[in-house]
Amino acid sequence: MEKEASILEVMKKAGKPLKAGEISEISGIDQKEVAGLIKALQKKKLIMSPKRCFWQPK
Repeated sequence: MEKEASILEVMKKAGKPLKAGEISEISGIDQKEVAGLIKALQKKKLIMSPKRCFWQPK
């Protein structure tokens, strides 16, 4: 849960949609783990994808 919160914080601070790789670089979390966390956040409806492979908070 802590990592989900840090990913959301990275997205909010960026102010623009980010790719999983960018989120990984900024947060220091492995890219594969970021991808899994993105899926979890998407299921919880906390993030959305404005265009393919880009993510931002709702």
